[in-house]
Amino acid sequence: MQGRNEDFRPDPEVLLKEIQQERRGKLTVFLGAMAGVGKTYAMLEAAQERIKEGIDVVVGWVETHGRKETEELLKGLPIIPPVRIIYRGKEFLEMNVDAIIRRKPALVLVDELAHTNVPGSRHVKRYQDVEEILNEGIDVYTTLNIQHVESLNDIVTQITGVPIKETVPDRLLEMAEIQLVDIPPEELILRFKEGKVYVPEKAEEALKHFFRPGNINALRQLAMRYAAKRVDLQLESYMRIHRIEGPWQVSDRVMVCVSSSPFSARLIRMAKRLAEGIGTDWIAVYVETPERLLSGADEKSQLNKNLELARELGAEVITVSGEDIAEEVVKLAKRKNVTHLIIGKPLRSRLYELFHGSVVNKVIKKSEGIIIHVIPDRSNIEKRRSISYFKINVSTYIHYIEVLILDAIITIFNHTFKENLGILNIGMSFLLPILIVSIHGGILPGVIAAVINIVLFDILFIPPTGSFSVSDLRYIITFIIFLLVGFFTGSLSQRIKVEIKKWRERGDNLEALYSLSRDIAALADFEEVLNKIVERMYEILQKPVALILPNERGTLQVKATSGEWTEDFWDENEKGVATWVFRKGEKAGRGTDTLNNAKGFYLPLQVGKRAEGVMGIYLCDDIEKEKLLLAEAFAGLIAVAINRVRLYKQAQEAKFVAESEKVRSAIFNSISHDLRTPLSSIIGAVTTLLDNDKGFDSVHKRELLQTIKQEAIRMNRFITNLLNVARLESGELKLKDEWIDIQDVIGVAIRRLGEILKSRTLVLNIPSDLPLVKGDFILLEQVFVNLLDNAVKYSKSNSEIYLNVKPTSKWIEVSISNKGPKLSDEDLERIFDKFYRVPSSSDVTGTGLGLTICKEIVEAHKGRIWAYNHAEGLTIAFTIPLPEIEIGEIPPTKRGDAGE
Repeated sequence: MQGRNEDFRPDPEVLLKEIQQERRGKLTVFLGAMAGVGKTYAMLEAAQERIKEGIDVVVGWVETHGRKETEELLKGLPIIPPVRIIYRGKEFLEMNVDAIIRRKPALVLVDELAHTNVPGSRHVKRYQDVEEILNEGIDVYTTLNIQHVESLNDIVTQITGVPIKETVPDRLLEMAEIQLVDIPPEELILRFKEGKVYVPEKAEEALKHFFRPGNINALRQLAMRYAAKRVDLQLESYMRIHRIEGPWQVSDRVMVCVSSSPFSARLIRMAKRLAEGIGTDWIAVYVETPERLLSGADEKSQLNKNLELARELGAEVITVSGEDIAEEVVKLAKRKNVTHLIIGKPLRSRLYELFHGSVVNKVIKKSEGIIIHVIPDRSNIEKRRSISYFKINVSTYIHYIEVLILDAIITIFNHTFKENLGILNIGMSFLLPILIVSIHGGILPGVIAAVINIVLFDILFIPPTGSFSVSDLRYIITFIIFLLVGFFTGSLSQRIKVEIKKWRERGDNLEALYSLSRDIAALADFEEVLNKIVERMYEILQKPVALILPNERGTLQVKATSGEWTEDFWDENEKGVATWVFRKGEKAGRGTDTLNNAKGFYLPLQVGKRAEGVMGIYLCDDIEKEKLLLAEAFAGLIAVAINRVRLYKQAQEAKFVAESEKVRSAIFNSISHDLRTPLSSIIGAVTTLLDNDKGFDSVHKRELLQTIKQEAIRMNRFITNLLNVARLESGELKLKDEWIDIQDVIGVAIRRLGEILKSRTLVLNIPSDLPLVKGDFILLEQVFVNLLDNAVKYSKSNSEIYLNVKPTSKWIEVSISNKGPKLSDEDLERIFDKFYRVPSSSDVTGTGLGLTICKEIVEAHKGRIWAYNHAEGLTIAFTIPLPEIEIGEIPPTKRGDAGE
């Protein structure tokens, strides 16, 4: 039971789709063969039923085409007003997606899913509007004609002779519930003639061309088959989710077994004809067994041709791995709900089937409920696998030397001690070389070892010795056992080795994939990513690799290479092939059926429908098909990596532009405000002095001059801050490493702010025994100036400002506190950002650079700075680390208390 559950366990992809479907709205498509069959009418009838059930239904967009019966069904349904769009001077109406999402009904009706929106709408196609609505968890009823299904577009064009430009992708319909709307052709033609579909003039023209009776029947059949196919796929998903073993013969499905035999091509064509006759899909399956992994290059090439033929003819090609071909074939057939199985039967002897069994017979016994079509291979061109099976490792002579050495040792040993060992032990000892050689060399060395040991045992030890005759027929059984041990041990050993090789190759491929993804995930530089990709691909393929990407003008250029890739190789022919691959999104070049005269094999690097570039592999000689398939697997990862780095680069550039714009705006605003205001004050004071020099006494003149001085100092501080930020960010500002007394720095800063600090009470708490620190005196002075100036700006007039200095064993901590407004957590985090000013302080002048400069200077001294609220206002604190005194170094004598 365990094996059965594993065989029919739920498909992860199906479960994922189910989960995704639960998270979004449900889509119901009313599908018809063509216009006039009553899709909109059926949709409105269903909507009326939903309203009776108490479901909230609205009309997003419905076309009545003037039909009274359709308009009658619209009564009572709330309609979302359309959005008006002006295009080329004319007004158009389109579905209002935003209004629908805001209204958030349970169900919305959207007619004509394949409609193309007017330019200027949010989306190009209406089905994209529907996808957005579904993603909001809203159910949608919609209508669609069969000619608008993307996968059927070319078939409809072939039937009608009219190219269809408006199509809906199949991926949207895969998760939809299909409700087929159909009427007899005679009734549809009658509706056309009565003018219920088009106006009479257009109806006559339509009946002569698109809506001819033959077209109507063909499109009806196409619509019915498509609906049936969707139901069939839903049934298969249901069976997988609920672990139901098939087949359920509710519809037909064909499967053909493919091998490396040229005869498989005939089976594939037969399966195609059978599927077309039944009108169903078909599957081509190849079972990869350990024996088949040992196939030669010719057989692998033929297998690839057979599988490629199946793909070209429209089959779903599936490759499975397993020990038993019959078991894997039947297991897949039941899982895929197959009703017709085509399998070839090569002409082999009864003796071969006796030892190896018949795959066909096993399939027939296990395939209950499946119709088996057995096609005999009368051409007898298939090479017997048993021959190649026994030719494995023939060229490896080491195992035959091993046979001779071991047999010589065993024979000498047995001959020396034959009186003591006895005939039974001697016979058992001859099994040892057979086992050892079979394990090391496989079937053929094991069988040869068995034959040699039989001869040695018979001639030297079985009476009468010296001849091949055997007096006791029981020894014949011993000889047979020798042969069977050699054969089965070698076979088992060979299988294990093949399995190990297979899993090692798969492990190496997974390791390579993981290694590449890990390496490129850690890189952000575009050139480094490209170089790492080609380096890794060269290690895997052992062939020169190039990444060919478009430049700004869209011309392909080689951006990164590895191996022996040279400019001589990249000629006009190769460029043409790479350009074709880039534009078409399909592989081409050597080893393919497209432009195979090229020297390189080219793969498109695509993410979705966007082409990122092309990967070229220079095939100077032949390469294994598996390597090319591996390269194709890597192409998707490489494309995603290039796309990620490109988007990251664009985001960085956009961020830089935004930051530059922000800086420009901030500087412009600061200059316009913080320079204009002091300049206006200076100009006003100077003008007053010049115009009324004699009308002012010395006191008033001094006040005006003092204003000029203060505003000039303010302008100087502003310009100094701008210059300091520029110098710090450019790296031009170099720190001086000198001994500094913090009290001296504080004293100089207080003197510079003498006029500003007059309106506040500065309370100093500075220990007299502060140790000296190493740093830049002028820059640290600027830190104190900016912090004290900030404390004055954001504090109440005549309030106290506290400056505390506290030494520890590792650093000196300085804090400056004021009595003023507190800051929010967000402001506390951003207060040191460039040009950031607290929103509530618009009446306070400044650039938002003062604290940024403090942060840069403190961190340049290997300290840290932070802000926090206290009971009555804000505190900004910072630390300066104390220097480590080396042995023998004497710090300079501390100067006087300049800070007091």
